[in-house]
Amino acid sequence: MGQAAASAYVHFPWCLKKCPYCDFASAAVRRAEVPHQAYADALRRELDARDVRGRRLVSVFFGGGTPSLWDPRALGSALEAIRGAFASEAPDLEVTVECNPTSIDAEKATALREAGVSRLSLGVQSVDDGRLRFLGRLHDAAGALAALEAVVPVMERVSADLMFGMPGQTAADFEVEIARVLATGVEHVSAYALTIEPDTQFGALHRKGRLTLAPEGDFAETFERARAAFAAAGFEHYEVSNHARPGRSSRHNQHYWRGGDYLGLGAGAVGTLDGRRYKNDPRPERYLARPDAAEIFEEHLSPDDRVREALMLGLRTAEGIALDALEARTGLDPRAGREVAVARRIARGDLVEEGARWLVPHARWLHLDGIVADLF
Repeated sequence: MGQAAASAYVHFPWCLKKCPYCDFASAAVRRAEVPHQAYADALRRELDARDVRGRRLVSVFFGGGTPSLWDPRALGSALEAIRGAFASEAPDLEVTVECNPTSIDAEKATALREAGVSRLSLGVQSVDDGRLRFLGRLHDAAGALAALEAVVPVMERVSADLMFGMPGQTAADFEVEIARVLATGVEHVSAYALTIEPDTQFGALHRKGRLTLAPEGDFAETFERARAAFAAAGFEHYEVSNHARPGRSSRHNQHYWRGGDYLGLGAGAVGTLDGRRYKNDPRPERYLARPDAAEIFEEHLSPDDRVREALMLGLRTAEGIALDALEARTGLDPRAGREVAVARRIARGDLVEEGARWLVPHARWLHLDGIVADLF
């Protein structure tokens, strides 16, 4: 029997400023306050308490927070420990670091590459100064584009995040932003809609009636026109919010969408291994004090839980869900008990069954929530 594959997610909980829309586990600090090596040492201690010795590592993702604030040597130390904890690794191991434009340049990108990083994901969000101010970002449009232009020649693979659905933003506005970002040479873009999370500054404004999102019709038009713009540039729409040139999709995210196991490390990290999901304490000071006993929550996913989660994640992708593989992984046939709902959705054109695979056509991706709910 082969080694079970797993990804690793490392959460870096610090950033220079908490954005008003962000509900991730993060704390604002000054650059001088980042405990670079202490955090790497804490991750090593947590690794000692986890057992992944019989597994094959397929990807590593450093998210946050702002991992590009981390000294590349300390990050490299943590990466070395992660790679050493697994029995083996994929020959083309993908190692991604999330970056803000204000904390990445060619020199740091080079240092990260030398530390073993193969992919950068830049949180651009917008290349319009007014919208960046609305989002509370520290960079401006010129800085974002300059950061992309600086790292694209250095790093093997570069992705950019873009956001739409902001008040007053039109589909034409977003098309212009897409064109400006693609002109830098990036080969992957995550384009997602602004959402209002309750425990954020935007959430408080929304409750007071001082912030509203774009109408649903505007959202749909922007989504479809963005898809057309990426397609015209040779990008594949391989997941609802992700577009990439052929061969440049995010392997880490694909492993996650396919229901693969992942080791979560760091303050606020979540992991799932062998049907057991856990979450670490999001408070950095608590994590640093006891990284080997950081868990504050765990649950054991039933086979039915895992099937439902696979439906929710897998149907977001162009490749859909491999039914036989899902059955082998969970011990449950995902078709059982869903025959009527599946037939109904196929008749409506919401679902396609290709052999032992279900997928949702691109034209129906805006209706995914209802389709998935029907299959639950």
